[in-house]
Amino acid sequence: MMKVLPTSQNFLGLPRKSSEHTSSKIVVLSVPYEKTVSYGGGTAKGPEAILKASHYVEFLDDEFFRELCFEQGIVTLPPINFGKRTGKNMLDYLQGAISKEIENGKFVVTLGGEHTISTAPIMAHFAHYPKMSVLHFDAHSDLRMKYSGTPYSHACFMARVADTGFPMKRVVQVGIRAQEKAEFEHAKKLGIQTFYATRIRKGEHGQNWQNAVVKALPTNEVYITFDVDYFDPAIMPSTGTPEPDGFFWNETMEIFRELNRQKKKIIGFDVVELSPDPKARHATYLAAKLVYRMLNFAFA
Repeated sequence: MMKVLPTSQNFLGLPRKSSEHTSSKIVVLSVPYEKTVSYGGGTAKGPEAILKASHYVEFLDDEFFRELCFEQGIVTLPPINFGKRTGKNMLDYLQGAISKEIENGKFVVTLGGEHTISTAPIMAHFAHYPKMSVLHFDAHSDLRMKYSGTPYSHACFMARVADTGFPMKRVVQVGIRAQEKAEFEHAKKLGIQTFYATRIRKGEHGQNWQNAVVKALPTNEVYITFDVDYFDPAIMPSTGTPEPDGFFWNETMEIFRELNRQKKKIIGFDVVELSPDPKARHATYLAAKLVYRMLNFAFA
């Protein structure tokens, strides 16, 4: 029998009957990987903090007024242990673990950890959903070739996705407000569609900019990678590289509402870069509620 986390440690604190591997449609996988954070550390503690905070998230979601966790079942696996694996070896190992769950018919939620890890779940899902697009929430474009001497940095993960041959014209980035010139030029060359925070705030995408973001996705199957520094530091101070002029809860939820209106199907997602701070518990709780809300949209 596969080892799973007990009620006292799992996502939402679910009873055993709703959190067994065989009967659960949803798998939550913790990836406490932290090797290349630059400004502030602590992302390795993010997954466990999200799981703990989730015990205070109500089972009934107020967007849909249903208890998804009991309808679908959510199993939480023990944190991934990479041993001495780093860089590409780490990503290959993680991709294999996620692929196995997808092959088992599970919807996989990956909790980081630094954003470096996200190349693996993106590629695992791409192997099973070759027509998928990627919706990338972030303050940074993460398209550097190298950062701090390594190509496997949190600042490089999307560049590594490009290296795999993924069609980058299917990538839509939203919330970007910090990048170097080379990243800006690389994004244009690759055909990535970027919704910059400043341009959104200036109204260049119209009042309903969320509609424009979703319309930019060229296919109906969508994988989401969500760096919590996309949010404004006022509501998300607990991240390694906070940037001003970020986004807030309801305007973000409107993107997910548009996904459903436009009949896009969320096939999996990751939430990364939470650096929990005991003095800012609201931020950790926000991340936990975000995970559950995204699941509700995925199964709407």
